[in-house]
Amino acid sequence: MAPSSVRTGNTPMEKRLFGTDGIRGVAGEPPLAPATVFAVGVCIGQYLRSKALNQRVLIGEDPRESSRWIAETVAAGLQKVNVGTEIVGVITTPGLAYLTASERFAAGIMISASHNPYRDNGIKVFSANGFKLPDEDELEIERAIFAYRQGGPVLSFPGFSIESNPVLLKRYIDFLRQASGLEWTLPGQTLVVDCANGSASALAKDVFAERGMQLKIRSDQPNGRNINLNCGSLHLETLRQAVLEEKADLGVAFDGDADRALFVTATGRIVDGDGVLLIASRYLRQQGALRNGVVVGTVMSNLGLELALAREGLKLLRAPVGDKYVLEELLRCGANLGGEQSGHILFLDLATTGDGLLTALQMLRILAEKGQTLDQLVEGLEIFPQVIRNVRVREKVPLETLPQVMEQIQTSQQRLGDHGRVLVRYSGTEPLARVMVEATDAAEVERHAAAIARAIEEDIGAR
Repeated sequence: MAPSSVRTGNTPMEKRLFGTDGIRGVAGEPPLAPATVFAVGVCIGQYLRSKALNQRVLIGEDPRESSRWIAETVAAGLQKVNVGTEIVGVITTPGLAYLTASERFAAGIMISASHNPYRDNGIKVFSANGFKLPDEDELEIERAIFAYRQGGPVLSFPGFSIESNPVLLKRYIDFLRQASGLEWTLPGQTLVVDCANGSASALAKDVFAERGMQLKIRSDQPNGRNINLNCGSLHLETLRQAVLEEKADLGVAFDGDADRALFVTATGRIVDGDGVLLIASRYLRQQGALRNGVVVGTVMSNLGLELALAREGLKLLRAPVGDKYVLEELLRCGANLGGEQSGHILFLDLATTGDGLLTALQMLRILAEKGQTLDQLVEGLEIFPQVIRNVRVREKVPLETLPQVMEQIQTSQQRLGDHGRVLVRYSGTEPLARVMVEATDAAEVERHAAAIARAIEEDIGAR
């Protein structure tokens, strides 16, 4: 059994606007009030000019009703400092990242709140090479935004509309086909696809065509308000029911911006990012393509994955939560496969960020080449009971300064011993403390998670 661990902490660098995945909040309210969104555009433009980068920015969006006005307001801010923009329209976040690099834009800006409800939205920024901006660059832009807003209220700013460029969308689809290989098919197999009424809705049919499968595409009719609504990767019970009713061979669910993918087997077993990492690591190692015998997960990766990899002579390295931190660890250790339980999987030889559509195609390719079912491919992965409790907090003070909380964390870990893990951290995008407890006994996991959550509520819980 791997040694137990206690971990507390926040994102690697404290920021007030940018979280683990961009700026996120309720559309129209701080930090996504129109004046601040405009300032974001201005300050990103100034940042690019200070780096002497070319003056072209690509903007993409998911189908939320607020995405277009946010995209156009950011574009107006960029225009104010003479930085040109092009809008690709509705696209996945990884699609925006790919096109930013391949079409040689100075930066890419994605308007999306990923798996959040439609009222939320967000702004994610990619550098010219298609990678998410490092923390230090986000912090530089954030400081500029606060300085710009302190200069006085923005009483008005030019509003304008920009036509989307559908040609770029086709180039991304062509990339997916090439990256996943053109030679494999799965004739006679049935695939259920849940698009979460999000960005994948505009792409799924074309992406999965010509592979010989019978496609059952669901939740692909976005209306601006139904994104992630009882569908997608956060509601796998819907996909599981559909797979079983259709007697399908497997199902895949995306989130709102399709940067994550989760799966359901023909027997109804859920395969999350940990399962995908195990399957992909086995395949890449057999191909001689897994670098350094290492897979990068996060502090949330299940202990079962670590043990399954160890049995095969592979090592799991853990990064903080957030696919950008998984990427940083991949680059640091020279590995090429990493990801999160949530379904963000990075095939670093193929893409610069987690891509749900690419992950799905890679999994289908492995199924085709191995001639096995998804249930067979994930054999050997024993998932330890794991509970995550979210506690709404009024402030994010260092956990180490809360004696009652720290005492309960230490007590729980001592009682779990070598057969469990405790992780307490703040969300990077919401006013939440996340309590994770993992062990061999499900009742014990629930008990300790509840005790730690109560301690946090008593000290800093939102009233």
